[in-house]
Amino acid sequence: MNTPSVFVLLLRLSAFVLAVSAFTGAQAGVLDDARTRGAVRIGQNYVPPAYTAGAKFRTPEGVDVILAEDIAKRLNLRLDSVRNTNNAGTGDDGKAVQALKGARPDIALVTVEEGAARSGTAADGSVLIPTGYSAGAMAIMRTDTDIRKWEQLKGRTVCLSEGGSYVGQMTARYGAVEKVMRAPADSLLAVRIGQCDAAVHDDTMLKELLKLPEWKKFSAQLPPQSRSMLMVKVPVADGAAIAYFRQTVAEWSRGDFWTAQKKKWSNTVAFEVYLDQNVPDCH
Repeated sequence: MNTPSVFVLLLRLSAFVLAVSAFTGAQAGVLDDARTRGAVRIGQNYVPPAYTAGAKFRTPEGVDVILAEDIAKRLNLRLDSVRNTNNAGTGDDGKAVQALKGARPDIALVTVEEGAARSGTAADGSVLIPTGYSAGAMAIMRTDTDIRKWEQLKGRTVCLSEGGSYVGQMTARYGAVEKVMRAPADSLLAVRIGQCDAAVHDDTMLKELLKLPEWKKFSAQLPPQSRSMLMVKVPVADGAAIAYFRQTVAEWSRGDFWTAQKKKWSNTVAFEVYLDQNVPDCH
């Protein structure tokens, strides 16, 4: 019986080590990669430009920004935001993600039409997990407006904000003249001072805003449409990440997380409008 030479044994040992390394690498998920990197890369529909000293602070349009920040905080990691490639052209200048150009996100926050939204597998094999946030396009106007239905927006000026899901839709569907502003506060301010006939944003947040007494005169509205859900998109083979984010969205749904976020958004945006309104409301 021939005994394997030392050389053959070394070859077999090397092959075994490589196999184990490959297996271990295959098991490493996006959360492990993020912790190694010290930052979690999250794809978002809109990435606000980086804040610069002296500039007016503006609350961004997308709830995905809020959730991305919360995820990074939970992981105790730096947040690196990457714009979702299928949402290019939503209005941001890309400065905030210039350094990450070409970087692949660990997970993504994506918007899916409500009728098609469900927890399951996306077309590319990724797993979609509902965040618990859904919204539709809602228009608000002065209470004395003559606009009673969406079709009457034809030829009228409609304000929206960068990163909003409805940019382009108002012109395409109703022939409205769109005026895209930097942020929701700018859009809503424009309605108050008569620069726009209506402002269109997520109904979930606008309904909270309209609870404030100073918005009573601007509480005329067109009913929500084009409802969609915000989903967490996770690589299909990453069981640890899938379990983690299912637990995370379950925690969002408990307690007052969403109530607190809606209240904070509406109060902050209302305050931003108040600080900038240096002319009276239109009459």
